[in-house]
Amino acid sequence: MPCSRYRIRCLQLVIQQGFASDPSARVTVMTTMLQGGDFAAVPELGYEEWRAVVRSIVGRYNPEGIDPNAFTGRVQERNLFGFGADRFDHNAPRIERTQRDVRLDDVEFYHAVFLVVGRSTVLQNDQAVTLDIGDIALVDSTRPVTYVNDAYAQALSLQLPRRSLMSHLGLEPQGRSGGRRGTRAGRLLFQLVLDEFEDELTSTPASGYMQLAVYDLIGEIFTPSDPKAVSLYTDKQFGRVCAIIKDRFADPELRPRDVAAEAGISLRYLQKLFTQRGSTCSGFIDSLRLDHAARLLRRRALASTRQRLSEIAYAIGFNDYSYFSQRFRRRFGYAPSAHAGNGAPEAKIIKSLI
Repeated sequence: MPCSRYRIRCLQLVIQQGFASDPSARVTVMTTMLQGGDFAAVPELGYEEWRAVVRSIVGRYNPEGIDPNAFTGRVQERNLFGFGADRFDHNAPRIERTQRDVRLDDVEFYHAVFLVVGRSTVLQNDQAVTLDIGDIALVDSTRPVTYVNDAYAQALSLQLPRRSLMSHLGLEPQGRSGGRRGTRAGRLLFQLVLDEFEDELTSTPASGYMQLAVYDLIGEIFTPSDPKAVSLYTDKQFGRVCAIIKDRFADPELRPRDVAAEAGISLRYLQKLFTQRGSTCSGFIDSLRLDHAARLLRRRALASTRQRLSEIAYAIGFNDYSYFSQRFRRRFGYAPSAHAGNGAPEAKIIKSLI
């Protein structure tokens, strides 16, 4: 008996015996054995086994519309260029992922789903996208989804980290699960992933260059062709970034990398948002601090208080008073002490109002 068929028979016996005393061990054994290049040699799984294996790889997905005793399906796990990937089939009319499943899993991926056999409709974000062989859908793991299938369906799925993809594309591909059909980029990506699955190797080594190639192809397929749509998204993203900075600019430890982390984007993309508008993130932070300093200094002059200028500098996020004074002079044309009521035009106006 060939080695691969011997392994399959051993796996079938393992599943039949059930590892009833340790279900987690059963899933580990099945997942390990379901790796490899020959999908035709992957053994069929029952309803509970299929759900358990899928859950261990990508999360909770539930076959619906079929008697569990009549269900059959297969799952094959791979690693493609450092991305998690799987190939699966089943005979269920529907596969459901509910809001409860999303909450319990707490995973953040986009799944690039490629249809290999059959016909399937993906329902997500109040949109329906019908896939034929070779078509690609981009499915968000953080939202409920339903797959409606015409009898038997087989698909490939590539797991793309949500933040990394959004950072690379410069936008959130929300509501664009179907992409543009019939593009050369789509055909190239489908063939690339299919070839890697059919290779005899159990996995391909992680490659930063290949990951970038995948991201670029995804961007070509799913980024809107209308530049206005991209502009609207970047404006919204820029507004969100500015709101984060406005809430935190008085924190002396605030740096551009902190803003990027809170916004869920890369530092590179953050800087791109500002350079497109002729500015920098650090410059915007300093600008907010200096504007607030000017307001505090005006208030100081109006109230005739003796608050130390260094205290104002520290209160708005500057740890170094000399640096604050230098930046203030460059911004307003005179020193903070002048702005505070010692001869600057603003100070004279303030005194005239008293």
